[in-house]
Amino acid sequence: MKYISTRGHAGQPANPEFCDILLGGLAPDGGLYLPESYPQIGRAELDAWRSMSYAELAFAILSKFITDIPAADLKAICDKTYTAEVYCHTRPGNDAADITPVQWIEPGKLGLLELSNGPTLAFKDMAMQLLGNLFEYVLAKRGETINILGATSGDTGSAAEYAMRGKKGVRVFMLSPHGKMSAFQRAQMYSLQDDNIFNIAVTGMFDDAQDIVKAVSNDHAFKAKHKIGAVNSINWARVAAQIVYYFKGYFEATTSNDQQVAFCVPSGNFGNICAGHIARQMGLPVAKLILATNENNVLDEFFRTGVYRPRKAAETSVTSSPSMDISKASNFERFVYDLVGRDPKKVAELWAEVDAGRAFDLSDTPFFARLADFAFVSGSSSHADRLATIRSIHDAYGLVIDTHTADGVKVARELAHTVPAGVPLLVLETALAVKFAETIREALGREPEVPADLQGLEQLPQRVEVMAPDSEQIKRFIAARV
Repeated sequence: MKYISTRGHAGQPANPEFCDILLGGLAPDGGLYLPESYPQIGRAELDAWRSMSYAELAFAILSKFITDIPAADLKAICDKTYTAEVYCHTRPGNDAADITPVQWIEPGKLGLLELSNGPTLAFKDMAMQLLGNLFEYVLAKRGETINILGATSGDTGSAAEYAMRGKKGVRVFMLSPHGKMSAFQRAQMYSLQDDNIFNIAVTGMFDDAQDIVKAVSNDHAFKAKHKIGAVNSINWARVAAQIVYYFKGYFEATTSNDQQVAFCVPSGNFGNICAGHIARQMGLPVAKLILATNENNVLDEFFRTGVYRPRKAAETSVTSSPSMDISKASNFERFVYDLVGRDPKKVAELWAEVDAGRAFDLSDTPFFARLADFAFVSGSSSHADRLATIRSIHDAYGLVIDTHTADGVKVARELAHTVPAGVPLLVLETALAVKFAETIREALGREPEVPADLQGLEQLPQRVEVMAPDSEQIKRFIAARV
């Protein structure tokens, strides 16, 4: 499998393979990597995959995208990653075959696809644990090291750090918005004392931190000299790994490959739902992809109006679903590339506007008219909606869901009429409720349950540097430590 850039210039080698793009993040032209074509999955393969364990399914799907790692090695990496020991400790009774079970709210109609069973209690673990093992494998084969620069609005940071801690040849420099994450999220990251982990709290919003990552990645001399890599969802391996649980969720929610499924996905940076879009393009029978945002509803605005209008940091709300407090969605570029007929010149033109801080408008174009072909609908949620949804799910079913999952449930209920009759609708769970205890207390008047191995986390010593959102200052910090 060869890879291309959404903006047309993938760099050297001219036709890179998976391992060539794994460590680098952005393409040299500032675009994002995608496979030159999406592999097509026929009925015979779907039938063969239905009975597979998660690790087996991951190997089957990732083999389509990773053709430059020997099959036996890739299988070993998948088997090492997707185990009950890594993913099932938070919910007793789960086993390795059920790493992402469906928890039905309304049996056969509305369910939660559990994605928060990993070490940091968030869906980011599903891809990040694989990424850590892939990095270690490729670096060892090449005799290289890497310095990962990432940005997090809440869950990516801890997932990356837990996946990379202690990995040979890897350092992690993680930027986060100072004071904008929950106390539990901060504790998960800042309490790590590993020598290869560096936390930097940026005095701004997530978008400021993400802009720094892109600025450093676009400084090609610095990137090459200091071996800068990426773990944000701009990294294609993250998206590829997330495709797996869409297939697994489909098999869990249906009894036959003649059926369809719909997914509702809480979305900030568009990486999670982008994987669902690609799964559908591959042939997974997805009837509808429902995108749920919070008050930072830039993506919802596009899907309703055709206008993509990223907002400045001062216009970005600080909400009780902080991992979605994003107003410039990096992975959206991958979807728009498909929407405009895979025309890199058009994408480069549109993102020249975005990179200049402006909006673009596709409302009166043939491209927006094609949007229905991709089965997207969208909605948004507010703080009051989150509280009401958390209460209603708890009162009716005894479940305590986190704030981002609540955004998904609210929008799923609101847009359930867009899903064909008889098609099950799965909301992708984002995290466990303990990560957002303040809002759970507000909604339910009680503390969320803390997994036994994470009790007392917020009382541990924390290690973090607070810095201005200045890419040159961040580069000096990195250079002094590598």
